[in-house]
Amino acid sequence: MFTGIVSAVASVMAHASRGRGTLLTLERPSAYEGISVGESIAVSGVCLTALPGSAGPLTFDLSPETLDRSTLRGARAGDRVNLERALLVGDRFGGHVVSGHVDATTALVRVTDLGEFSTYSFALDGVFSRYVVEKGSIALDGVSLTIARLGAREFDVALVPHTLAQTTLGALRLGPLSTWRWI
Repeated sequence: MFTGIVSAVASVMAHASRGRGTLLTLERPSAYEGISVGESIAVSGVCLTALPGSAGPLTFDLSPETLDRSTLRGARAGDRVNLERALLVGDRFGGHVVSGHVDATTALVRVTDLGEFSTYSFALDGVFSRYVVEKGSIALDGVSLTIARLGAREFDVALVPHTLAQTTLGALRLGPLSTWRWI
């Protein structure tokens, strides 16, 4: 389980075919030293299993299912991803329950700048609209957010300066970019 509170942002080093899946290689942030083989790490909201390697880059296998349901299929060297280690019993619970099991992707359709703050509007697929509730929680690229406004074909999230600066959300551009999970 995760909380959607991003603890690091890492760069993609490589995204290489491995059978029907992919081997994803990420730079290892200093906060991610001592990762155990088999440890669950949320990479832009997707729960992945750490592969062997006590030092150097972080590596993960991406299954065909992961590639089909997330934006990690399009990850390229130099792209940035949000990271979060799994929640330990007794940790602070600052976000919301995030399983790391991705439902779908969406597209960023509009950004409204409000000084230091921003409102991001995302497309809402009718198939999933029954799971989205105004003022409910959602994880976008692994970031715990609250739905600020809900429309028939889109929803808005309000982003504060800290979230824009400490996650990949501040660098999003219009188009199909975000992995999301309803909670």
